[in-house]
Amino acid sequence: MSTASLEDHWQTLRLKVENALNAYLDNLPPECPDRLREAMRYSLMAGGKRLRPVMTLMACEACGGDVEAAMPAACGIEMIHTYSLIHDDLPAMDDDDLRRGRPTNHKQFDEATAILAGDGLLTLAFEVIAKGVQPPKVAAACVADLASAAGSEGMVGGQMADLQAEELALAANSEESGGGSTLDQLEAIHLRKTGRLLRSALTMGARVAQSSDDFVKILDHFGKCVGLAFQITDDLLDITGDATKMGKAVRKDADHGKLTYPGLLGIEESRRRAEQLIDEACRSIAPLKGVEDRGQSLEALARFILERDH
Repeated sequence: MSTASLEDHWQTLRLKVENALNAYLDNLPPECPDRLREAMRYSLMAGGKRLRPVMTLMACEACGGDVEAAMPAACGIEMIHTYSLIHDDLPAMDDDDLRRGRPTNHKQFDEATAILAGDGLLTLAFEVIAKGVQPPKVAAACVADLASAAGSEGMVGGQMADLQAEELALAANSEESGGGSTLDQLEAIHLRKTGRLLRSALTMGARVAQSSDDFVKILDHFGKCVGLAFQITDDLLDITGDATKMGKAVRKDADHGKLTYPGLLGIEESRRRAEQLIDEACRSIAPLKGVEDRGQSLEALARFILERDH
């Protein structure tokens, strides 16, 4: 699939996701306070690439499933992702003032409202999947998949490990001693913090398509490789990226003492590692590409990860 074809397909799927997300917010019950509704909408509808929900839809397509059937799972994972961004931006976490080119949720509203907006999106995600994915046993599998990916063994656990690594690095620097950080430690953090949610986006798409366990495993490995490559690219963009394109502050990770790939490997070796991971990801979905070229869009998406500038 060419870059232009990928962009066209991505935009088609992205528009479907935008419309579905908007409809879910419109259908929040009247018991939801107006300020909470507004804060949830402010962050959820702030734009962005919609990478995770598009991956869910593409994975469902690649396994021969129906995109519309996967839409609740796609919207659910975007709600989880958005909640994580709201909470990550809080003063107690990354303390960011800008997200997607706009004031962060706690700056636009207040800290308490931002926390509750994140909580509202987190819980709405599972309601959307439980009610919208069919049959019920597939909905249950998707809920379990996403809960594991987002929770203490996945994204939340990875965030905790990242905060602890940051504290250790700052302490080591203050003592003018080596921090002892290793690549294995860094990858262990990001396999959970970033990678698990990306993997869940793909495996949920396969589950909705009621694909074989083999294809679920293939997409899980694809997601593992893409997730690490995505994080390496993020780390590189924090150094080399443009704040206007990124829609957020850059060059903050080093100041916060965060573990990063360029910090451990250097810029060129980080780029090489990202390329290796994407190559491995594309090789892993060869069985899907052999079935009516269904894996073409996923391969093109993986290649895009290396080329993105925001």
